[in-house]
Amino acid sequence: QVQLVESGGGLVQPGGSLRLSCAASGFTLDYYDVGWFRQAPGKEREGVSCISSRNYDTVYITSVRGRFTISRDDAKNTVYLQMNSLNSEDTAIYFCATRPQSDYLSLRDAEYDVWGQGTQVTVSS
Repeated sequence: QVQLVESGGGLVQPGGSLRLSCAASGFTLDYYDVGWFRQAPGKEREGVSCISSRNYDTVYITSVRGRFTISRDDAKNTVYLQMNSLNSEDTAIYFCATRPQSDYLSLRDAEYDVWGQGTQVTVSS
């Protein structure tokens, strides 16, 4: 069964950090680009970051650049999102998703076809 499982979410104070994990099962991530997306209450889902499987290139949305870091460990079949200096605007459900390896990076959710169930991140004092 092809599956992505996110973990690592929780409640954190402003300025704090969390590391999200996205573990794949039923397939290997070696030839799949992986993206992190989030959806805040009352807002549309947005792409946060993605990482290439071909050359490990990355891209971030402006609001998280310099605070979030995406990485992948193909030996563990897992992708991570390290989130630092969190603020209330980062509160959302975070999802990981995969698409077949491509020669360009994309944060368009329509291009991703396997999704995890999401993990809640709440930034609050």
